[in-house]
Amino acid sequence: MVQEQRYRSILLFGPPGVGKGTQGGILANIPGFFHLSVGDVFRAIDIGSDNGKEVYDYISRGELVPDELTFRIWKTAVDAYIALSRYKPREDLMVLDGMPRNVEQVGIVREYLNIQGIVYLECSDQEDMVHRIRRRAIRENRTDDANEDVIRRRFSVYDEITAPVLEQFDASIVHRVDANGSPAEVFYSILASVIPVQNELFAANQND
Repeated sequence: MVQEQRYRSILLFGPPGVGKGTQGGILANIPGFFHLSVGDVFRAIDIGSDNGKEVYDYISRGELVPDELTFRIWKTAVDAYIALSRYKPREDLMVLDGMPRNVEQVGIVREYLNIQGIVYLECSDQEDMVHRIRRRAIRENRTDDANEDVIRRRFSVYDEITAPVLEQFDASIVHRVDANGSPAEVFYSILASVIPVQNELFAANQND
């Protein structure tokens, strides 16, 4: 059942290491955007808790966390951010990074989100993305990114399970962005995609 008030959002989509977290973090510094990374939510869970142990078991192998567990943890995080006023649904456009990760999750996501755009970050060089992830693992002490076999398994999972998600959305809301350039170049292209969406949000709030 679709909830009465769905969160207005855009999705950051693309393979591992393409820069979704980096770009989402930059957007989060602009008033009116709220970046929520599902991966960051997972990594913030107490690894000693039941949920934490289960999540770590999956991500340490490069596998997807089961749908029910993913959405339970995601919804808990969203509710907490709202309670802390870090996310204000009437004012902020949610920039969601890391979900949906399979076709089955698309229907669940639509129950909670009014998806107004998808930024699809594309990178032609998978080896470059593997190196990016390895560097990130060292810089941020991310154990799930340290093992190259696990990294390559994540790419296989993306190709087989996550990439088909894009076909579930109308092509008119999908904005393809070349992620091979510098972070500033990529961000410039992303802004061109998301500013019209945010302008609609501001206009709607002014008319309320």
